[in-house]
Order: sequence, then structure tokens, then C-alpha cells
Amino acid sequence: MEQMVDFQLGADPRAKRIVVAMSGGVDSSVVAALAHATGAETIGVTLQLYDHGEAVGRAGACCAGRDIRDARAVCDRLGIAHYVFDHEDSFRTQVVDRFADEYLAGRTPIPCVQCNMGPKFTDLLKLARDLGADCLATGHYVRRVEGVNGAELLRGADPARDQSYFLFATTQDQLNFLRFPLGALPKSRVREIATELGLGVAAKPDSQDICFVPDGDYAGLVKKLRPEADTRGDIVDLSGAKLGEHRGLIHYTVGQRRGLEIGGSPEPLYVVRLEPDTKRVVVGPRVALAVEAARLTAMNVLGPLDGPLFAKVRSMAKPVPARMVDDRLVFDAPEYGVSPGQAAVLYDGDRVLGGGWIAETEAARIAA
Repeated sequence: MEQMVDFQLGADPRAKRIVVAMSGGVDSSVVAALAHATGAETIGVTLQLYDHGEAVGRAGACCAGRDIRDARAVCDRLGIAHYVFDHEDSFRTQVVDRFADEYLAGRTPIPCVQCNMGPKFTDLLKLARDLGADCLATGHYVRRVEGVNGAELLRGADPARDQSYFLFATTQDQLNFLRFPLGALPKSRVREIATELGLGVAAKPDSQDICFVPDGDYAGLVKKLRPEADTRGDIVDLSGAKLGEHRGLIHYTVGQRRGLEIGGSPEPLYVVRLEPDTKRVVVGPRVALAVEAARLTAMNVLGPLDGPLFAKVRSMAKPVPARMVDDRLVFDAPEYGVSPGQAAVLYDGDRVLGGGWIAETEAARIAA
């Protein structure tokens, strides 16, 4: 293996100890191999986060039975220690229950961010420090560089793999301790390294969808956890006139067009907002989705926010010009698809400046 990665541990990494967060996938497995190749003492750690029957045997999941076995097999291949810690209770409380409650409140949650904020970073960082590690390395596709005021978080070099949106809540203290050795590599090279090393996960599919929803039926999981979430209600237009009935708020999200099952409108209708108190789904033309500002809560700041910046309001959205005014994110031009419950991540070029949770939006004047 010719690929060598700097884990930013000084001139002699052989005197260091690296803990690697291992999910059983190809990315974290290659991180373990790269860490081991530096000569540092390397320890693989896996958190068992759930064991939902069929999810355990499903390809494309993570942190369940099969994946734990895969992580252990990689560590055996590399000749490094591997530990498994049961964090199922904290995962259920911090991620799964919150996922259900957010849907119940008419918001669209991002459980991957909550998992990073809780079990993966908070819990794993503590474990790594308890093990005497000099850093915790993960398989995320982001970059970490040393700046004047500490470590800075940058987008992954491969735009198709960049995961910076999901890591906006990483604190400065966490970032100082974390390492992301894959951030400068394309996915194709990562799989090549795994193949060169004979790792059994070299061709393993990437994780798909949300790990704890084995069949992709988010609404079904929410109904199972919160039976009251399946309450029917009215679909109304912007004036409050009833257009039809819906089968539960959990089946809808802001910006959705399909599945409304109402007709008779001269133009396509979209979900403009969800009203959990009245159980109403409010719909309107696309122009009604235009947002000029959003109020952000639980802000995490990693860089200066007092100038022009770019904001990304969905994981697949393009960053758009904006600025922060107190707790309000003000867009230079009307933005679409801004949904409460999602994150707004702020950038200066490739650098992540931080971000926050979208609590509420302000309609653009063109939508009034």
C-alpha cells in the first residue's frame, strides 16, 4: 500500500495511539489500515447502536450485528485490538426517539447529525480519551487543517462524497481531537486500498438511507414508536379552505408535491407548512415555498459569521449566498425547500463556519 496519510500527530506517530471509529464499512476499515501503517498503536472501536432484527442482516446498514463482525474481521486482519461497546440505550434516546418526536412536531429530522452529536462523537470521544488515545479517527469525507486558532473543518475534496453538512455541529474541542484521513481521497481510491490489503469489505455497499429504518419506511417506524402520529387531518390552501384529507402529518414534508391526492388546481400544489396543533397540511403554489430568512437555534460556531457567507439548507442543496443577522439567516435571494427541523450549514469557501437548526422560516415577499 503506497498511500500514506498524515494523521497530524507530530514527527513520530509511532509513539502515539490512534483510536478508530469502525462501523464495519469500507471507509472506516481503510482508516484503520492507514492508521496502522503509520506505526502508531491502533485500536478499533465499534458502538453497537441497535439490533432491530431484520436490520442486523441487511446489507447497507451500519452498527448492527453483521457490521460488527466485519469490523472485527478487519482488525484481526490488521493485527490490531477491537472493542465493542453497547450504546443502544443512548442511541434510542438521543437519535431514534428524537427522530419520532420531530416528525410528530411537523419537522423533518436529520438523525445522522444527531448521531454524530451524540453517540458517535460525544460517546466515542470519551471512550477514546479513556483509552489514552492521542486522537479519534473516522471515515467521514471531510478535511481537517490546523488554523491559527485551532483546527478548522473543510469540505471533502471529492464533492460527490463531501459529508461536511452532517458534521456542522462538531465542536471546536471535538475537532481538535478528531482526524479525518479520507477527506482528501476519492472513494474509488479508498476501495482500491481495501482491495490491495485484501480486506473483506472492499466491495461492501455503502450505507443507504437511515440505518435504523431497515425497509426505508420512516412513517411506519414513527407510527410504531408514536401511535398517535397517524392521526388524519385536513389539507387546506393558503386561505384555509379545505381541499382534501391527509392520512397523518408524518407522511408529508415541506416542499413535497407527490402523494397529496388532491386535484382541481390550475397549477401544481406543494406542501408549504405542517401544523401539528391543528393537524393541517397547508399547500400552495411553488412560489409560496420561497423563503427570505430562517431563524436558527442551537448554533455551533467554528469560524467568523459577521460577513458574507454561503448557506446550505439541505444535504443535497447547493450553498447559496447569505448572511447572519443575530439568530436569523438572511438569504441574498429567495431560497426554496427550507424546512424546519433541517440544518443550515454555513461556509466560507470550503471552510465550515458552523451552523444551526432551522426553527422557523420567513416567507419571501414574492410569496405573500
